[in-house]
Amino acid sequence: MAGHNHPPTVHMDPALIKWNNMVVNRHKYFRWTPRTAWITVAYVVAVPALLGTVGYMTDGKWDMRGKRRGDLVSEF
Repeated sequence: MAGHNHPPTVHMDPALIKWNNMVVNRHKYFRWTPRTAWITVAYVVAVPALLGTVGYMTDGKWDMRGKRRGDLVSEF
């Protein structure tokens, strides 16, 4: 069969190997800085709070079921 136990004919790019090693070992070199702390707070607290607030404020304002031409979508 073709391709068994032959050395690869295409050489790997050293930059891709270095990038892959960086991605695999990222947890070993992570350090908490003010920048990473603010980014974490933004994605863990601020974004879900904003989406929850918008969802809570717009809950029940629009009814999309059973509408005909000329009927209003808003219920408030």
